[in-house]
Amino acid sequence: MIGVDMSDDWPKIQTEREACADLFEALTPEQWASATWCGHWTVRDVAGHLVASTRQSPVMFFSGLAKAGFSFDRMVDAAAKRIGASDTASLAAEMRSGALRRNHPPGPVTAMLGEAVVHGEDIRRPLGLHRDIPEETLVTVAEFYKGSNLIIGAKRRISGLRLRATDASWASGDGPEVTGPLASLVVAMTGRRQAYADLSGEGVATLAARP
Repeated sequence: MIGVDMSDDWPKIQTEREACADLFEALTPEQWASATWCGHWTVRDVAGHLVASTRQSPVMFFSGLAKAGFSFDRMVDAAAKRIGASDTASLAAEMRSGALRRNHPPGPVTAMLGEAVVHGEDIRRPLGLHRDIPEETLVTVAEFYKGSNLIIGAKRRISGLRLRATDASWASGDGPEVTGPLASLVVAMTGRRQAYADLSGEGVATLAARP
C-alpha cells in the first residue's frame, strides 16, 4: 500500500472541493433537479450540503444542532435544502471560494475529505459522469473509513471482510473478499448500495446484507 500522511489533508480537500465546483458549473438545469445516490436528496440538496460544510465551525455546528432539537439528521437536511435553493451560479461560486477555507465542524479533518469525495460521486454516478480521483486521496479516505463508525458506520459495515482494490495499491481486512475499483469500494463503505454492481467476490453478498 502506498504511504498515506493524514496529518494535513487540506490540500486534498481543496482539490476535491474545486472539482465539485467544476462539476456544478457544468450541470444543466435538468441535472440540478436529478436524483443522487444520497438518499432522497437531489443534486441541489447535495450541493447545498457541500457548500454548508465549507461554512461550518464548531460554534455553528452546536448552534445549528440545538435549533434542530439536537437531531443531526434534521439539522443537516434543513441546511442542505435551504442552501441548495440558492441559484446555481451562486452555489458553484461559493463551492469554489469555500475550497480555500479551513474551518470545519467538530471531528477529524479527514471526514471533510471523505464528504467531498463521496458526495461528488453521489452526483456524478447517477448522471453517468466520471472523474479520476487521485489514488492518494482515495487511499486516505479508505484508510479513514475502515476505522471509523462516525455517522456513516463504515467500520461496522465492512467488519469481517477483506476489501481489495483492483486499480490501486490498497487492501484491508480479513475474511471473504470484496474487490473492485477503489472509488467504488470507498462509496460502498458508506452504504451506497448502487456501487455494489462494480464489486465482485464472495464477500459482496455479506456487504449487501448489511444496512
